[in-house]
Amino acid sequence: LTDPEDPIMEVSDGRIDFNHVNFSYKHGSGKNALSDIDLHIKSGETIGVIGGTGSGKSSLVNLICRLYDVDEGSVCVGGVDVRKYDTEVLRNQVSVVLQKNTLFSGSILDNLRWGNPDATEEECMEACKAACADEFIDRMPEGYHTKIERGGANVSGGQKQRLCIARALLKKPKVLILDDSTSAVDTATDANIRAAFNTKIPGTTKIIIAQRVSSVQSADRILVLDEGRINAFDTHENLLKNNEIYQEIYNSQLEGSGDFDQPA
Repeated sequence: LTDPEDPIMEVSDGRIDFNHVNFSYKHGSGKNALSDIDLHIKSGETIGVIGGTGSGKSSLVNLICRLYDVDEGSVCVGGVDVRKYDTEVLRNQVSVVLQKNTLFSGSILDNLRWGNPDATEEECMEACKAACADEFIDRMPEGYHTKIERGGANVSGGQKQRLCIARALLKKPKVLILDDSTSAVDTATDANIRAAFNTKIPGTTKIIIAQRVSSVQSADRILVLDEGRINAFDTHENLLKNNEIYQEIYNSQLEGSGDFDQPA
């Protein structure tokens, strides 16, 4: 990936447009990871993304923050082709929280400020509130000054995910992408985090990739991916009425048979 000669240094808003995108990890040779993706997301929308293993969920994210370039078509953020941005600027403004994000040794504040070194303690606390991390930090012996062991060995998986979400929020991104990054928190906390997003970061475009229908059902619209293609893009209610794949996922989880798509 090369930066353009005269890169754009600011992302104006969180609009996302995929214009007839084809993408394969071998650049045109081999099977497409994504085929003919035509997708338009308004700034500030909350979008859920769901689909089985290999449906192209993570590939979609990788193209928004330009970890890879498309083979055909274009991906635009804020109305500008992602290839025209300074890569670092784009990745700060399109903040991705992965299922397994890393924490390093240092205080909780140090870890949070990795997202934004200039963040005040108050801003850090606000971000932790939005990510529902304040409840366990307040119980720690030294609160925000508690030392995190290397790799986050002294916090649970769910606590680690919440700290990583708070860290991403401190960047004040135009687009926030959660890639299965609430998988280790219980459904009530998951719901609280999403509710907090709506009040704390209404103008930020939020993309929630999940395996639980409960994580995406309150989204403005839900994208159903199947084998690298858009199978449907609609509200939870409409998909439940009209979309076979979505109905299957929903019913399998309703019966308590666990996630249809176990993480590898």
